[in-house]
Amino acid sequence: MSEVISRRSFLMGVGVGAASALAATAVEPVRASEPVAADSWGVLVDLTRCNGCDSCALACKEANQRPEPDTVPVSLNSDAYSFVDRRQVVSDAGIEQQMPIKRQCMHCLHPACVSACTVGALTKSADGPVVYNDKKCIGCRYCQYACPFGVPTYDWENPLGLIHKCQFCISRLEEGQQPACVAGCPTGALRFGRRSNLLAQAHAQIDTNAGRYIEQVYGEAEAGGTSILYLSGVPFAAMGLPTLDSQAPSHYAEAMMKKTPVIGLTVAALASGVYWLAKRREFLAQPQVVAEEVTHDR
Repeated sequence: MSEVISRRSFLMGVGVGAASALAATAVEPVRASEPVAADSWGVLVDLTRCNGCDSCALACKEANQRPEPDTVPVSLNSDAYSFVDRRQVVSDAGIEQQMPIKRQCMHCLHPACVSACTVGALTKSADGPVVYNDKKCIGCRYCQYACPFGVPTYDWENPLGLIHKCQFCISRLEEGQQPACVAGCPTGALRFGRRSNLLAQAHAQIDTNAGRYIEQVYGEAEAGGTSILYLSGVPFAAMGLPTLDSQAPSHYAEAMMKKTPVIGLTVAALASGVYWLAKRREFLAQPQVVAEEVTHDR
């Protein structure tokens, strides 16, 4: 029996030791982002100027070569990286009205999706865009769980299970052009430029247009700051935007992803221990049979 116990102790020790070694040397999630430039690109969305024409969403579909480019999208999905949401709001005068709000990736300054991605499929460029590389993606969907704005979508029809999201028209930016949605807006509701300049303009508009805007630029501080900024005449919560503090959600995503390898290896080590304990009990339950087989062989 002592031999069996020694063997069991040895096997369990090897399993736990290996798990501990792997946990101690586990590689942290990939951090492929560049430092965010002080003058990164941004878009200011003035909701008081938006008439809900959907030109921005259709321009986005065309620029990204999405299916059915003439069909107005009604949600973010694999075929639409932007859409105009409609929200029923009640004015201060008690009048209910429908208000449009353009939705797309917010291109956070400290994106949780990038922090949660363990393979570097999502990266944050210094100029602002959060871009996606489908050649690196393993379809784990951690980015979906991490995003506080519910932006990344999963392509269930694709056997590779790829993620889709707005890329900030990065190829157009590299050619000196505006994002397609901005270029396609006929009312001036979308303004493209350096984020610092857009923030200055937004606050100037608030200060010089009493009663038109609420005194907040959404995206200035929310979730650590975003590249897409909003001005509105009604509370942002009523427009479907989440109420967030200035704490970058990437902080929580990174903490969870650092624990993931350790948690997984710990579970594996415990499972190995249970397995070998069960095998030991099975062996001890039949001592006579083993002894008879050994005597017979002699």
